[in-house]
Amino acid sequence: MKGLFVILACWLAGNYLSMLIDGYLSGNIIGMLLLFTLLCCGVVKGETVRGAAKFLLGTMALFFVPFGVGLMESYGVIMDNIAAIVIATVVSTFGVIVTVGWVFQLLNSKNNG
Repeated sequence: MKGLFVILACWLAGNYLSMLIDGYLSGNIIGMLLLFTLLCCGVVKGETVRGAAKFLLGTMALFFVPFGVGLMESYGVIMDNIAAIVIATVVSTFGVIVTVGWVFQLLNSKNNG
């Protein structure tokens, strides 16, 4: 029970900090970074949150059900815009691959040269 409290406290703190910075960064991300920091610094022991984390990961599929239903409800809109969706997916995937390859080559040449 203590582990769930720690996870929820980090989540709430992250959401509060996100509101303070006008939502520039998601509260969920800030909360995860806060929990990670607490774990790395030894403030929170991994054993404390292990049980709650296993439970949340085990039930994570249930959290995606509303999004799946939303996609089925939006089927018409998706099909009306399928060309734009496919083009955006292909272009962004290609862009990520090129960028990661370029950064890798840049960093690799600095380390080997």
